[in-house]
Amino acid sequence: MAAPSSLMAATILLGALVGTASTEEVHPVSRWAQPALSSSAWESHPARDPRTGDIWFVRSDRNFAGWRLWVSRCGGGQLGVPQPAPISAEGIEADPWFSSDGGSLYFISTRATGAHLSRDLDIWRARRTAEGAWTAIERLPAPVNSTEAEWFPRPASDGWLYFGSRRPGGFGKDDIWRARPTANGRWKVENAGAGLNSAGAEYEFEPAPDGRWGILSTSEGLFMVERKGGSWRRAYRFGPDVNANGSEIGPLIVDNGRSFVFSRDLGGQFSGELMIASLRKVSKRTPASATGRRRGSDLPSGRCGPSS
Repeated sequence: MAAPSSLMAATILLGALVGTASTEEVHPVSRWAQPALSSSAWESHPARDPRTGDIWFVRSDRNFAGWRLWVSRCGGGQLGVPQPAPISAEGIEADPWFSSDGGSLYFISTRATGAHLSRDLDIWRARRTAEGAWTAIERLPAPVNSTEAEWFPRPASDGWLYFGSRRPGGFGKDDIWRARPTANGRWKVENAGAGLNSAGAEYEFEPAPDGRWGILSTSEGLFMVERKGGSWRRAYRFGPDVNANGSEIGPLIVDNGRSFVFSRDLGGQFSGELMIASLRKVSKRTPASATGRRRGSDLPSGRCGPSS
């Protein structure tokens, strides 16, 4: 989770250099129809609780500072007034994500130091009992965490935990890395490869549940990526309908893979707001599984509740 203001200049420069040649057909974009998640603060990085339909998200000040986790409870098909997350602690925290069974919550936090420095951000995991109580909040060990910042943990269907990191040994600034536990209880960590990473900065990777495509957040904007022959590659960069001003961040695939939600700074009274982009009417280069063949986080606009 990097500051969108640092992305704007790179995105504008990229547009000037490549024009529209690297983009695809228009993806309709609108405000996400979830009034409970809109305020004068900056909302970003939503995640859906698969057990309850609640939405966990990040709320920051208008300058995208002071990241904190909030929860909007789902009841009667509607999201309620957000409240601070029950697992919150001192410091900053962001990028929530649930395991597919809802038994674990991954997030990043500086709770180990209580500092408000992004360099102190590590990946943490909270366990949940069958009764719904959060227990055993633990910092994932090295080499998953490093002395640099970690971002946006996302467990994927291929068994890897994907995340962003500023650690040395990558292709550029921040890279996408992946980790998985081994038989001896330790973690194996490796760079996710040149198909995702570049000499620039890659912060966040949201893999689709079927493992065949995903959305990548970089210093050059949001990209559609696909898996070919066991390797990831960038299919295309979204056009100006999605990459409008360089502040776009925090993708969440929704609506059975037919749409994705992200945050954008709208300026003025709105600050950072959650937007939704359709993937239904896209070009022939869009991966076939991105058109709704596989199940994604099925929270279309205007509904909440457990998955069916």
